[in-house]
Amino acid sequence: MACIEVSKEGKFKGEEEEEASYTLDGTVDMHGRPAIRERTGQWVAGIVILLNQGLATLAFFGVGVNLVLFLTRVLQQNNADAANNVSKWTGTVYIFSLVGAFLSDSYWGRYKTCAIFQVIFVIGLVSLSLASHLFLLNPRGCGDQTTPCGSHSSWEIGLFYLSIYLIALGNGGYQPNIATFGADQFDEEDPKEGHSKVAFFSYFYLALNLGSLFSNTILGYFEDEGMWALGFWASTASAFAALLLFLSGTTRYRHFKPSGNPLSRFCQVIVAATKKWSVEMPPGEENLYAVNGKESSTNGGRKILHTHGFKFLDRASFITSRDFKDQKQGPHNPWHLCPISQVEEVKCILRLLPIWLCTIIYSVVFTQMASLFVEQGAAMKSKISNFQIPPASMSSFDIVSVAVFIFLYRQVLDPLMSRIKKTDSKGLTQLQRMGIGLIIAVMAMISAGIVECYRLKYARKDCTHCEGSSSLSIFWQVPQYVFIGASEVFMYVGQLEFFNAQAPDGLKSFGSALCMTSISLGNYVSSLLVTMVMKISTTDNMPGWIPGNLNKGHLDWFYFLLAGLTTIDLIVYITCAKWYKSIKLQGKYGENKERDDFEV
Repeated sequence: MACIEVSKEGKFKGEEEEEASYTLDGTVDMHGRPAIRERTGQWVAGIVILLNQGLATLAFFGVGVNLVLFLTRVLQQNNADAANNVSKWTGTVYIFSLVGAFLSDSYWGRYKTCAIFQVIFVIGLVSLSLASHLFLLNPRGCGDQTTPCGSHSSWEIGLFYLSIYLIALGNGGYQPNIATFGADQFDEEDPKEGHSKVAFFSYFYLALNLGSLFSNTILGYFEDEGMWALGFWASTASAFAALLLFLSGTTRYRHFKPSGNPLSRFCQVIVAATKKWSVEMPPGEENLYAVNGKESSTNGGRKILHTHGFKFLDRASFITSRDFKDQKQGPHNPWHLCPISQVEEVKCILRLLPIWLCTIIYSVVFTQMASLFVEQGAAMKSKISNFQIPPASMSSFDIVSVAVFIFLYRQVLDPLMSRIKKTDSKGLTQLQRMGIGLIIAVMAMISAGIVECYRLKYARKDCTHCEGSSSLSIFWQVPQYVFIGASEVFMYVGQLEFFNAQAPDGLKSFGSALCMTSISLGNYVSSLLVTMVMKISTTDNMPGWIPGNLNKGHLDWFYFLLAGLTTIDLIVYITCAKWYKSIKLQGKYGENKERDDFEV
């Protein structure tokens, strides 16, 4: 009889191989069964999601990249109002990411949430395309640099805003979930797949930027020439293709089960800790309530190990004599006693908030690329021979910069830093990269301010329609776009990785939504700053810093103001990053995970 090899744990070799074929992070397949490693997820599913992201981004930026020009040329809004409306709309896109993240983490799961919001996205694009083609572009051919459009009724303008906010809802609810859903396809408990998961975030951001490249160049050109309906219909076709591609990978995807309403879990911890505010707690962890095994109090999530910060919240898991008696009578009352893993879930989010708040000012800088950079470029010389360069297409330099710096970081800087540090770590930490992103953002604003100084020097002050009124070439904007692109690679890719890694298993989509809501609040803060600056700078009949005729304003001063605010934000960020302590998960890092990996 053939010998059967038995492991030290008493398992037959065949049983070990069968067990090893399943993922170790708790993911399941489309039927709810444990996911088999070879048949689900990995780069097959990851590439489908990357292509889906590229097409969806093409569709979104086909609307967003030239929206400020659509508002000024078709709806006849002035520069300040158009910039504010674009900032509010973009901000709303990312506010809706919280809605999508909540539904995904709590009830629907990421696959269902992505599918539903992509359908809403397509409906919004169809509505915008029809509204523009039938009502807004009147007379035919209007909306270019020379032919103004006529006035519009209130219901036509209402239909326009309904359409673009449906687009905001669809894209906002989909965006944080698709990033996290893509990361779900890689088992971070497996070393090889864990490395692929880190790489996925870089490629995800690259796909996002490559998708917008077509919008910023080809679609941007057609829209700048007044062919708005064509551009919007192309965006609609791209979004529909993205939806079909996403559905085609259904059988291959890995899924995390939704963990239930996180708001109730948060409230339970706060209420339970408050009820025990006067209880004296002995040192040590012996009297803290813990769930047995490696799973946390959420549905299938890994247990978060105890940390020593926010000690007041530990009272929620402190077992009093009353709790001990209640346990003998039946299940514990979650509003009076919470597992320590549930308490640590709240601590994780509280630790993330200061870092998240520090990213908002960076997003103020980033949002200028879609508003004031475009208006600045429109007032510069943008003709080469007989070819007119659309100002919005200059953001293609940002995209090229993102692609180049992702390559340089992954192939050059990251390996170099690993050798210099002589450790097993993978180069720069996520927090370090985010700090570098802030430094480069300061350089971008200084560059934009210097360019504006020279644009004003060569501008005609007496022009009525001031597009192209400066003899300074639009290509002088290239450095500021390159700096923004470089800063994105360090800030936004690092931010995506950081929030995904540091969020508890039951709140991964919320972690990605935090990244997006910082962009949202950045847009609202930008709108507020523009409003405040205009109100203060227009006293005594002065034209203000950002008037309709930029040649009579001081846009350069606004850029330098942003550079100063970002410098202050950098100092605050470094302080918060040094204070931050990372999440500790059982089964992944072990109990003695050091904080150094996340220090700046």
